[in-house]
Amino acid sequence: MGPDTMHHNLVSVRAAAAAIVLVTALGGRPAFAQAELTGSWGATNNEDLSGDSLPVDYTGLALTDEARVRALSYNESQLAMIERQCQGWPAFYFAQGPFGLKIWSDIDQTKGEVVSYTVGAWEDRAPLVIWMDNRPHPSELAEHTRGGFTTGHWEGNTLVAYTTHMKAGFVRKTGPPNSDRATMTARFYRHGDILTVLAVVEDPIYLAEPFILTKSFQLTTQELATNGPPCVSAYQGRVPGESVPHYIPEQNPFIDEMTTTFGVPRDAALGVPETTYPEYRKKMKKGGPPGACTINCVQGAPPSNQ
Repeated sequence: MGPDTMHHNLVSVRAAAAAIVLVTALGGRPAFAQAELTGSWGATNNEDLSGDSLPVDYTGLALTDEARVRALSYNESQLAMIERQCQGWPAFYFAQGPFGLKIWSDIDQTKGEVVSYTVGAWEDRAPLVIWMDNRPHPSELAEHTRGGFTTGHWEGNTLVAYTTHMKAGFVRKTGPPNSDRATMTARFYRHGDILTVLAVVEDPIYLAEPFILTKSFQLTTQELATNGPPCVSAYQGRVPGESVPHYIPEQNPFIDEMTTTFGVPRDAALGVPETTYPEYRKKMKKGGPPGACTINCVQGAPPSNQ
């Protein structure tokens, strides 16, 4: 073996050793162009929070007729029933509720690759585990859970997560339902210390169009919990065996409250699909300026049409 060959082999060995050291040093860090999502993210709460509004407020939703009937039968007093207090919310509630997020990763120590990301749980929300190892989604007959089953992949520096196998629940706290065939596609965007989540919920049973929501979070030095306090049911005036609070859909007493209080057209308040499109503005009646607020009035509240 000549000197040139020995030198070439030595250079190759050094290059390989340097590559091994670099991979070991990087460990579980994201690959180039992938954002770092792990950490504690405080909620900014600048967006709509899970539909906490008047009892019949389905604005911005495109509900099917069946979903509207179910929503109009809903009575929030159901949440006082002991057996319903800890039933939890669907997976997409992590982008609706008022709480922050704790995100961490599980690393394959042999390959140095991220196996999964976990969005921590809260009292009324299950953890969201995003599998990154290309495992397939289970059979349609597999168990459905509150957290669902989620797989993820990177598109540039955006994490895209697809969730199936969620239990039936509610799209909003005002009663619009989601079925166990609903799916969610969530995208995680990081810009500096701001994390924005865009979630698209599709449901062939109860949604005529996708339900789209966004929420922003800010990186915080305060360490957030990986899960919230345990949900403990308590007596709130109703006991097991009593009738379930509900309304006959045609007799919901709040059906026109959005209209009489804020001047929202009834079709829009009831989540008629066409009201989610800009063209619906042309069908809205043009009225004069609303009068003074006379009901549910708080400082800065919109005036009433009454």
